[in-house]
Amino acid sequence: MAEQGVDPIAPPFLHLLSAFLAMEPTQCLVSLARACGGGSITEVVQRFVWDNCICKVEKSHVPYSKSFLKKLINEIESAHGDVLDELYEQYASYMISLKDGSLVKENSRVLKWISFLFSPGCLEVPSCPKSMQLAVPLHCSLNMLEGDTGVGSGVGLVGICLAHVKASKVILSEGDLSSLANLKLNLELNQLNKGVDDPGSINQDPNLVKCIFLPWESAEESELQNFMPDIILGADVIYNPLCLPYLIRVLAILLNRNKSSSYPRQDNHSHDLSRDYTDGVGKNSVPVAYIASVIRNAETFNYFLALAKEANLDVNDLTERYKPFDLLPYMQSYDRSTVRLFTLSNSCK
Repeated sequence: MAEQGVDPIAPPFLHLLSAFLAMEPTQCLVSLARACGGGSITEVVQRFVWDNCICKVEKSHVPYSKSFLKKLINEIESAHGDVLDELYEQYASYMISLKDGSLVKENSRVLKWISFLFSPGCLEVPSCPKSMQLAVPLHCSLNMLEGDTGVGSGVGLVGICLAHVKASKVILSEGDLSSLANLKLNLELNQLNKGVDDPGSINQDPNLVKCIFLPWESAEESELQNFMPDIILGADVIYNPLCLPYLIRVLAILLNRNKSSSYPRQDNHSHDLSRDYTDGVGKNSVPVAYIASVIRNAETFNYFLALAKEANLDVNDLTERYKPFDLLPYMQSYDRSTVRLFTLSNSCK
């Protein structure tokens, strides 16, 4: 039974629970815990953490929970507050069980739950869940930006979300075999049937989420032309300059349905993005790629633009025109303001 004044399915307590399940950095959890207590971590907040977070933790979360409890207890003690006996006892238990660090080494991947929280303003979107929440379990590294950023679909979060909003056909590609195996595991974890790995058999059951092994650097043009996608989605793929020529070549082939691509493998030219461009949002006449990415290095991004121009691809920045809903309000671990949204399409329409 929820304590008086505590609603676990509404902010700010929902944000705290969601952040814990997503394994946000512990300093973010402490910040959310203070928000729940109106500026301090009260006994009510501690009880919520104990009942809804710590007591329901899985084995793979134990090292993370220990770190969170240590920071939480230090925060309460530094404010001269009283710590629940249960939190002290549980922290002592963690200290004993993890003293040799063996559990941390055994669990290189952890189970996170990424919760998308839909606000009332999202109700106009047909794909919005009636429950106003979509929780996606994922096996991934503790920091999703380390170890799961191969040349492909990674842990599969984008593809899983597409399946939930009833995309007509979803094909996920991955260029690393270990990441592909983990991708399949995440599809099963989310109760999504996965298709076979043969790119030539994409005309199977359209309700399947298919995952294929597709290294960008060795993908054959004839193989890529079999897919005929309407929409291509990419998240954070503009970061490694060594991979960019292969990425652009793959995109150039997939976005060109009229003739064979003659895109060269490597080049180094500057690119002027000042000319006007019509992105074709809402149109199905030509394929389009949407890429969300952070520009970490201007030189790398300019190289991406130069390669796109050489491949006859138009690049358009939609960031200011299409503002997404904030479905992850509890995530303080990255700055959304740095994420840019681009479209790519064939300029020879």
